[in-house]
Amino acid sequence: MSATAILNTDKTEGSAQLRLSGDWRADCAGRDAVVAAFERPAFHRAVLNGAEITDWDSRLIAFLVRLLSLCKKNNVAYTLTDFPDGVPSLLDLAFAVPEHTDARPARRPRDFLVWLGETAQQCRSSVEKAWDFSRRTYAAALRFATHRAVVRKQDVLAEIQAAGAGAFPIVSLICFLIGLILAFVGSIQLKMFGAEIYVSSLVAISVTRVMGAIMTGVIMAGRTGASYAATLGSMRVNEEVDALETMGVSPFDFLVFPRVLALSLMMPLLTVYADFMGIMGGGFVGVFMLGLSPDDYFRMTLNSLTMRNIVIGIVHGAVYGVIIALCGCYQGITCGRNASAVGSATTAAVVSSIVWMTVATAVLTVIFSVCGA
Repeated sequence: MSATAILNTDKTEGSAQLRLSGDWRADCAGRDAVVAAFERPAFHRAVLNGAEITDWDSRLIAFLVRLLSLCKKNNVAYTLTDFPDGVPSLLDLAFAVPEHTDARPARRPRDFLVWLGETAQQCRSSVEKAWDFSRRTYAAALRFATHRAVVRKQDVLAEIQAAGAGAFPIVSLICFLIGLILAFVGSIQLKMFGAEIYVSSLVAISVTRVMGAIMTGVIMAGRTGASYAATLGSMRVNEEVDALETMGVSPFDFLVFPRVLALSLMMPLLTVYADFMGIMGGGFVGVFMLGLSPDDYFRMTLNSLTMRNIVIGIVHGAVYGVIIALCGCYQGITCGRNASAVGSATTAAVVSSIVWMTVATAVLTVIFSVCGA
């Protein structure tokens, strides 16, 4: 038998009787009409009878809670009669704790001076953390140079493998496509002057001087820098970093410096490889889209390459490697002690690496320009 709700009102006495029956594990067809009558009641007393209810679940409780809430709101006295066992106790429990009308805490307007003070304190704390990290990393480098650091050779080799050979596939793909894009975009303008052959010079100079290093840096920031932050952050959450310090082993000797050393050594090599793949991408456009012969393209490329541009690109790559490793390790080693903090540290490592790479590019460009390079 389906659920039914029949409401009978007596306007002369100002009373109403609601009779519930059937299986209340399904929706009741007349429920909305009953709720509407209780929202604008024409009575001041109500009797709710549940003697004919056969089965019920939370639908019945939710329906009764809504009706009784409307009775309290409209000052209607109510009586519950002959309901199944358990229903009255559940209703008492439902009304035992008042409903939270607004779960959000009230936001007070912040005073400008308070905001300024909090920002200054955060900046000071960040500077102190960065200074302590730099100091301890520099001390670890000195200990490594004097053969006093707790650094295992296999750890360094493993990090070199991960940061170097492990990055070859994605560096190959991205830098090949970057060279292809540079050649294609440049050829559009060069065709207007019948100078398609100079697309090789355009690609060779732009890739070897800065583009190869920048693209490699962005790839390694998202791949290796994020990996460093996530790995060290997880070790900090699992208290592995604390365990090393308890055993008297510096985490900067054992965890940070091998990663910084590995990426600093691999980035210049990856930059040279990225330059080669970028030139190959430009050659693909020159040979198969512009109709240039392979001999002419690579002859013009060799004529355009200078050792100065190659060295500038390698210097950029080495600087980017140090920046990415330091940013990733810093965010990981200073990570909070919960799972969400690891994700935040990973994101911060990538963002800060790219920001500081951009700053370093601007500084190096000015330095090389002043030096006439």
